[in-house]
Amino acid sequence: MTQPSHNSPLNPLPPVVWLLTLPIVAVEIVLSAGDRGFAGGAAGIGWRSAAIEDYAFYDVLFDRMIATGEVLPGDLMRLVSYLFVNYSFTQALFAVVLLLALGKMVGEVFKPVAVVAVFFVSGIVGAMAYGLLLDEARPLTSAYPAVYGLIGAFTYLLSVNLAARGDSRFGAFSLIGFLMGIQLLFSLLFNSTNDWVADLAGFFTGFGLSFVISPGGWRRVLSRMRQR
Repeated sequence: MTQPSHNSPLNPLPPVVWLLTLPIVAVEIVLSAGDRGFAGGAAGIGWRSAAIEDYAFYDVLFDRMIATGEVLPGDLMRLVSYLFVNYSFTQALFAVVLLLALGKMVGEVFKPVAVVAVFFVSGIVGAMAYGLLLDEARPLTSAYPAVYGLIGAFTYLLSVNLAARGDSRFGAFSLIGFLMGIQLLFSLLFNSTNDWVADLAGFFTGFGLSFVISPGGWRRVLSRMRQR
């Protein structure tokens, strides 16, 4: 007699991915409810604008912090808090979908603390690149720079796998090349934003971090240094 299978047809997401995703979802539920008048009444309609004003990353505030050397906790917090606020439901939806997909692929290999490190360090470096390289009045929002950091980590995993098979590592960069190409095309056609600068910085941060924090990564770095 055949025993019934209790295996789920879908592989569960690593808990750390839910830990990073749920705050974005929770914030967006509240803001979307306010946008549609389901919560907060007339005041709820302004919740999203207020959240962006209070938690988004502003280039002008970052420039002021660098120029004066005065580090205010509120301004410093924006390097992280902007990841959980979005301009719209659509922006939040795509960020969550990408975070779940990339987080699952990276989280099945990386330790939870490494996933968290890639997410937040990539987000911070992405915001800093946005502030240092651009002169933008538009505040930076959404988790895309952190998600691109996970894309960088995934690219690293692909490159290691390709190298182990004796194939060229450059094939691992096809995903980031495609995504950057799409973003640049939209920027040219529709006068889109320059958020891609933060995204690209997040990607290289996640890719670079992976050399050290991936399983066995630090040992590989030390081994190569000894060989030289």
